[in-house]
Amino acid sequence: MADEFKKGIFYSAIGKYSNVVIQLLVTAVLSRILTPAEYGIVAVVNVFLIFFQMLADFGIGPAIIQNKSLEKEEINSIFGFSLYLALFLGIVFMFLGHPISAFYNNEVYKPISIVLAICVFFYGILVVPQSMLLRDKKFSTVNMVTVLANIVSGVVSIVMAINGFSYYSLIISNTAKAALLFIIFYLKTNLKASLKIDKAPLKKIFSFSKNQFLFNFINYFSRNLDSLLIGRYFSASSLAFYDKAYQVSLYPNQILTNVISPVIQPIMSDYEKNLEKIKSVYLKITTILATIGLPLSVFLVFHSSDIILFLFGDQWSGSVVTFQILALSVWIQMILSSTGAIFQSANRTDLLLLSGVLSAVVTVTAIFIGIWAGKIEYVALMVIIAFTVNFIQTNYLLMYRLFNSNFIEFGKALVKPVIMAIIQGVFFVVIPRFSFSSFVNLMINGIAFVILFIIGLILTGQMKLLKEVIKKK
Repeated sequence: MADEFKKGIFYSAIGKYSNVVIQLLVTAVLSRILTPAEYGIVAVVNVFLIFFQMLADFGIGPAIIQNKSLEKEEINSIFGFSLYLALFLGIVFMFLGHPISAFYNNEVYKPISIVLAICVFFYGILVVPQSMLLRDKKFSTVNMVTVLANIVSGVVSIVMAINGFSYYSLIISNTAKAALLFIIFYLKTNLKASLKIDKAPLKKIFSFSKNQFLFNFINYFSRNLDSLLIGRYFSASSLAFYDKAYQVSLYPNQILTNVISPVIQPIMSDYEKNLEKIKSVYLKITTILATIGLPLSVFLVFHSSDIILFLFGDQWSGSVVTFQILALSVWIQMILSSTGAIFQSANRTDLLLLSGVLSAVVTVTAIFIGIWAGKIEYVALMVIIAFTVNFIQTNYLLMYRLFNSNFIEFGKALVKPVIMAIIQGVFFVVIPRFSFSSFVNLMINGIAFVILFIIGLILTGQMKLLKEVIKKK
């Protein structure tokens, strides 16, 4: 397991870090070409695109990875089913522009939905090939292909934006990315879609995929309701400011957690019955993520203005306060992002579903309160309160229901990271704010963050612990 983890994380890190850099560069360029209003239009339709991607997956991907007994013929049959499902959903999405336009009082969504219908189709049919590659632990292939697709997508979007294609530059580039991913994944797996659907393979994965799908379905609404309602009751620009702040708050997940999470289930599913092993891995992951995430959250809160203005320019100043609020929850999001793979590895998607239902109730309630309050900053504040509550209940299900343990064992992983965060907070409260440019401020304070982080590691003994964790992996 140790060598597989190292190999998986290595290629996952290369892929994720490359994709984050590409995404940041492309976004930095596009944010200076496109207006917040244009981004707001895309943010609205992306909510529906994500929903249809979730429907197209139908929990099939994780189920294929988990079920090691599936034969090639059975997977071909499942692939055929996903082909029909993707085609159906693509056709439905073509006509979805009419109700979306009516809901948001903007006719622009009608032609957009036709273009994105192609995107829905390709995202639907790439699920099985991608899952097969992950099942076979071909992490290098998946990540390198994803990097290539993101480069192509970025070039397409920038060229089209420069030539005046407005929000279509984002939409068409996303479609090109989905098509390229499918083509290469398909060629790498040699799958052949069985046009005659066999129900037996679908029944083999139904129990797992059903709970996974229901969790994804519930999680979708709780995670995207804020964007849906902001786009409806506020303005497109307000949605763009909120969405930009939210996306930046997810970057630490993309850089850190998303490097580890895709590797967990393909490897840990081999230890489905060994709950002690899975718990040990989860606590080690929590230790690492908390050690990095808590101090980082403090840094992001204190330097939110410099980060937003440097990345996107002065026209995005409306995102600063919202990002500052959301930054408080970065460490929580990082740890929560790994929990789904832990439930999957133990084949307990029933607990994952329960966690999703509880999270949805809390999050939806919080979002409605924020929308009622009337500002995107209030929505952000209620969202981080929801994250905090969900962090507690999810880890209760993990530690008490899954591992038959308690919060004391989990809490030990957070004590020293909290001390490190306090060190960062005290320093940035005391030090005066510089009147340099955003870039210079980030450079100076970034160096201070790194120095304080190393000091915190030494003072709390985490340096030694992290070395031990790395050696044991």
